[in-house]
Amino acid sequence: MKHSVSELLLKNGARGLVIDVPGAQVMSTQFHFRAGNRFVRDRSIYETAHVMEHMAFGANRRCRDAHQYEAEFTKNGAYHNAFTSDISMVYEAECAKFEWDRILELQRTAITQPLFIEEEFVGERGNVKSELTGYLNMPDRVLWPKIAQELGEDTLTYQERLALLGDIKLADIREHYKRTHRAGNMRFVVAGDFARQQGRLEELLNSWELEEGERLPIPVDELHSATPFLIRRKDAPNLTFGWSISLSRRLSDEEDNAMDALNHILTGTLRSRILGHARKKGLVYSMFSETSAFEHNSSWDFGAQAEAETVAALMDIIVREIRAVLDGDIDEAEIEAAKSYALGRYQMGAQTVGRINNWYAGRYFFDGKIDDFSAQPAEINAITREQMVETARQFFAADCWTFGAYGNSDVAFVRELAARLEPLFVTGG
Repeated sequence: MKHSVSELLLKNGARGLVIDVPGAQVMSTQFHFRAGNRFVRDRSIYETAHVMEHMAFGANRRCRDAHQYEAEFTKNGAYHNAFTSDISMVYEAECAKFEWDRILELQRTAITQPLFIEEEFVGERGNVKSELTGYLNMPDRVLWPKIAQELGEDTLTYQERLALLGDIKLADIREHYKRTHRAGNMRFVVAGDFARQQGRLEELLNSWELEEGERLPIPVDELHSATPFLIRRKDAPNLTFGWSISLSRRLSDEEDNAMDALNHILTGTLRSRILGHARKKGLVYSMFSETSAFEHNSSWDFGAQAEAETVAALMDIIVREIRAVLDGDIDEAEIEAAKSYALGRYQMGAQTVGRINNWYAGRYFFDGKIDDFSAQPAEINAITREQMVETARQFFAADCWTFGAYGNSDVAFVRELAARLEPLFVTGG
């Protein structure tokens, strides 16, 4: 879908993007605050941000409770949600074009005029408990927070979060809101057909009343290698493992693009180097590898679930293929196939108003950069073998990593699996 992007600075100091999509019959919005788990007052009330997010569409100055707000918001088919991460709290919505201003006003009321009443606090704290308890049945949800923690991230596991949940009081919710929901800490992306209503849109956004305040800085963690570990679960038939490698700097856009292509070559499809070979031999059903660039560091992660009898053979394939990459053994045909895939995904990324919103929001909320959508094909085509190999080598040269597993095994076996990976760090250096 054709669209144009402009940045809007509000009178209160908040800023965001207005994406005009001519002819669109939908409006999509996202409002972002750096107000996630890492911004709570202290670790003893770690789940405060999560509970507050659950209360996001409760009682406010316009609606007496969450039921009334839900009925008013959705009566014409509109959708809303909120989610929390370590860094972010995001409020999102989609609605039909004919009611976009009504929906935007409802969002304004929920975000800027919450009442945070005791009855809803007790109920939503109970819902958060149920949600977190459910995650304990999901191996990846249990494993990856522990990997992050072992590497030095100031985060908690779901078990630890559950243990602290009961200590949160309604006053903690109100304090967290007041400290984080300030104008300078808000970013937004609004997408739809606003060609004839730009003035009305700006008028509504400028009516948002939030206290003054600066953009909160992202905390810095000192990362380090950690001993391989096992989370033992007798009733888990397979072994779920995660391997995370850290680099103590943020990847450049060029490096990030190159690593996306490399991960596609390694695990992206059933003909990829690692997953394709492993599937052909019946060793694993699915597997992922992904690279993430954060504010102060970057990570390269691998994960899969496999039978204990086959996981060692899978590790041997991983080692073999990564060693080949570090040696520069990447075929030009593989690179071109990865580029072709990325170009296809790029074109699919602008099929709906919501997808366009998400594409811009991800980067804009992170560091304020407005990515040029039209420049993506050139950036994809600029990916080189040299950039892939050099960036991969830097991850291994940093020698900051850990390996963890979840399942019915023993720690000696997990350490044996991790030992198969260790020679790669010598190669990378």
